[in-house]
Amino acid sequence: MAHILLRYGEIHLKGQNQRFFLDALVRNVRESIADLGRAQVRHAFGALVGRLRKIFGVVSLSPVQVASPVLPDIAGAAVDIVGAALRVRTGIATFKVDTRRADKRFPLTSMETSREVGQTVQHRFPQLQARMDDPDLLVRIDIRDQAYLSSETIPGPGGLPYGTGGRALALISGGIDSPVASWLGARRGVTIIPVHFHSFPFTSERSKEKVLDLCRVLAGYTGPLGVWIVFFTDIQRAIQLSVPDGLRVLVLRRMMMRIADRLAEQERAAAVITGENLGQVASQTIESIAAINAVTRLLVLRPVIGVDKMEIVARAEAIGTYEISIRPYEDCCSLFVPPHPRTQPGLGEADEAERGLPISALIDAAVQRSERLTITPRWARDTLPVGS
Repeated sequence: MAHILLRYGEIHLKGQNQRFFLDALVRNVRESIADLGRAQVRHAFGALVGRLRKIFGVVSLSPVQVASPVLPDIAGAAVDIVGAALRVRTGIATFKVDTRRADKRFPLTSMETSREVGQTVQHRFPQLQARMDDPDLLVRIDIRDQAYLSSETIPGPGGLPYGTGGRALALISGGIDSPVASWLGARRGVTIIPVHFHSFPFTSERSKEKVLDLCRVLAGYTGPLGVWIVFFTDIQRAIQLSVPDGLRVLVLRRMMMRIADRLAEQERAAAVITGENLGQVASQTIESIAAINAVTRLLVLRPVIGVDKMEIVARAEAIGTYEISIRPYEDCCSLFVPPHPRTQPGLGEADEAERGLPISALIDAAVQRSERLTITPRWARDTLPVGS
């Protein structure tokens, strides 16, 4: 049966807390493949790798051949790996053997092992030349309890194991930035609870489904997600009727933060993650952000606050959210951006704009009419009501 070697990075630096992070990583790995039996793994090895490469905390992984930690067996396994690579790949003319010796009881040093194994490979395949820089084929040997040999290294997302960094609501608008911000928070170990503000009929059911599809992508990295769909229509109508045109988006976001406060109590969350990017639009100036922060008790995390927009797009493409985010179904904020929004509102100005709103009643009604769904990864079951 094929084996896969997972490598982690930052966990090495955690000192006395390392066991906590390792246990979480092992638990997440097991949960990500729990539905796959041995027969399924044998017949769907690519799908297995696809899941494992999305686990936070994994820096890289490799399909490996396992050999006994003795030189003849290691060299034989290396010959097998090179032979297999030559059968499926063209243009291999150079190779390198790179050894990592975690088990110092092994009698040869890493360099000695690489040299001995390399000589065996070159004797078996004389058409190949050893090359230390940029070889066509790299054979990696990890010597631990056993020897693990590989010729392919697949990058993982890195970061810290999911579930080790506290709990935070993640505001998901459906645009490019907020899913990336949520992903970055999750990569630091934060358990995310996505929240989407839905204003039907101002926004369509397709807008809602777009957000759920984004959450399905995120769930591929985190496992099942509890997602709040907040009924926001009445709040949007009230703002449209009583708030000056230039301050509507600002007040809209302040109301979102107040609702996040309420949901955080139910979710035992201490923070909220947003996709705000400084200076991108009027509601994301320093003055506007300060006015938004003023109404929440939560720690507000903004992972992309200073990130260049093209970097955010590149990250969205890499994690699989970009193509969904650019679907032409707008969220409640984008539909209500005025021609000339206030870009530097004072806190007093924001408070005055809300004076005609029955804030507590609107929030109570919105939360009462909201729904919480469980979203599973794309390869698992579809959207399920909580408790199913």
